[in-house]
Amino acid sequence: MKEIKLSLSCKKVEREAALELGLLESDSYIEETLEEAAGFQMPSSLRFLFATLLLHCAPTNPSLLWEKFEMVLSRDFARAQVQTHCSAAEIRRKVLFDINKSLQHMGRHISEYKLVADSITLGCHESMTKEVDGEMNIVVSPEDLLIASKLNAEQKHAYDLILPSVFSSRGQSFFIDGPGGTGKTFLYRSLLATLRSQGYIAIAVATSGVAASLLPGGRTVHSRFKIPLDFSRNKTCQLSKQSSMAQLIIQCGLFLWDEASMAKRDTIQAFDELLKDLMETSDSFGGKVVVFGGDFRQTLPVIQGVTKDQLIQASLLHSSLWSSMHKIKLKHNMRAVLDPAFSRFLLAVGEGAELVDANNQICLPGHMVIPFHNIKRFFRQVLYISCASSHVPVLFHQLIAYTFPDLNLYSSNPYEMISRCILTPKNTSVEDINEMMIQRFPGQLFTYTSSDQTVDQRFQADYEDFLNSQNPKGLPPHKLMLKESCPLILLRNLNPAEGLCNGTRLICRQLRRHTICAEIAFGQHKGKKIFIPRIPLQTPDNEKNGIPFIRRQFPVRLCFAMTINKAQGQTLDYVGVYLKEPVFSHGQLYVALSRAKTADAVKVLILPGTFAEIKTDCKTRNIVFDEILQLSN
Repeated sequence: MKEIKLSLSCKKVEREAALELGLLESDSYIEETLEEAAGFQMPSSLRFLFATLLLHCAPTNPSLLWEKFEMVLSRDFARAQVQTHCSAAEIRRKVLFDINKSLQHMGRHISEYKLVADSITLGCHESMTKEVDGEMNIVVSPEDLLIASKLNAEQKHAYDLILPSVFSSRGQSFFIDGPGGTGKTFLYRSLLATLRSQGYIAIAVATSGVAASLLPGGRTVHSRFKIPLDFSRNKTCQLSKQSSMAQLIIQCGLFLWDEASMAKRDTIQAFDELLKDLMETSDSFGGKVVVFGGDFRQTLPVIQGVTKDQLIQASLLHSSLWSSMHKIKLKHNMRAVLDPAFSRFLLAVGEGAELVDANNQICLPGHMVIPFHNIKRFFRQVLYISCASSHVPVLFHQLIAYTFPDLNLYSSNPYEMISRCILTPKNTSVEDINEMMIQRFPGQLFTYTSSDQTVDQRFQADYEDFLNSQNPKGLPPHKLMLKESCPLILLRNLNPAEGLCNGTRLICRQLRRHTICAEIAFGQHKGKKIFIPRIPLQTPDNEKNGIPFIRRQFPVRLCFAMTINKAQGQTLDYVGVYLKEPVFSHGQLYVALSRAKTADAVKVLILPGTFAEIKTDCKTRNIVFDEILQLSN
């Protein structure tokens, strides 16, 4: 069997390019970042920041950085020295081990940076069990242990089918299929709690960072299994057979993968090949018990520039593995008791059963739609949002007032705001809304300007202003405007094992020149405070502007608004849906409306397509690919 090796060539090339460009020009910037963060008196967070800077910013002399900051990095261990009687050498070893733990989660080792002359080495046992120990130490909450007694009949049926497969080591794959509100996450938490409490290893992953944050111990599937993002370059997981992660996979009793309906077929197949290789068998998924979950009424894999047929072909449903999965359908909507009519309406929208008119539009319930009062005044105003202008549509003010009725309250208690969001189909609208909201949000405005440089330095002089104007997907803006207590979303996997995945939602706590102190807002690590530095980020290879460049900026964006696709997997208390343009992909309208529990918790603003059009109805486009629903059934 071929060995799957860890490849860090892309990261190395990115770092080398950044060094060449001067984005990582000297250790002075890194020193200033650490000095600033040291004032917060949070040594554990400071060690994570130190590891982040080593990994992403490639300091020219890491050993000098270590010498300068060893004392503040060791502050908490030194305070405990009185009780533990640890020697200075033992304190140093503990600090280096803690830094190394963060580095190893991102595929690196502290020995690469030569911080000390006698750099630490992990013993064979320590090296091979660190991932296993991490999973075994996940805390199981008493609430999750009680879920098994609260499952409804459908959930209990799934629970009773899956657990015997794990206990008997009888490899089988399952797919839990159910619309929003049927309690898929409730079932997942029960399975994970039961197995972990009995000493089994259960690995929880999700296709999106937002969905992963809702699972205890959850990680994105790409960060957990090193699945390549670009299959045109590499079709195998970048994971060594000799790694501690390989040992964890071999010992794992259950793999749980949420939002699998969003995953590309190639991603599922790469995971299958990884398990076969590590378990040295030709059995599907290496003879392991694997539980996939999702809802094919929701959005499919995100693939740009392909036809509907190509998109369907790229989905899990066209994988040969789909036919081997045991299908379990959840139909009983646990939210239906709150609003049965809304639940029935959502199901009709998701399955394309809601009546359409001659223009292929459906009619939303009138009480969910913001009505067009004072149409003449509306058409005298500008139909796009502009923060620099007072001509924001009056109707949009109504959408904001519904979704975020008291910004002063939210600035003092941001957890009152974090379950409210405006959803919209396109990134451009998200940017407009976030920019306007941060201007309205109480507090002092901080503006962080990025440093943008072309990968090929010959083009820098010609394109610098152009690069500043670009806002590529996955990168923070050139001008990042923030205020304390505002909501953020993380754009990079900084430390997935500690809850910092691409898509993790954060609350901004303190803003300094070189660092942002933020707090994780959801999931197992809720309440944990971390430091985020500026790091160099390179544009994806598939960017349409054709000019590869590196942007040094904080890897976050505002999160008053999100794209509909990004919100998949969440349940929100209040949802505003802004349809400046109609939805453009399968399942988007269904996802947007179904983030809330009741119709009263949703408000939709539908703008007319042109100035000439007077829109007095509640109609909008709903896209459903019947082929997907037929295949899933």
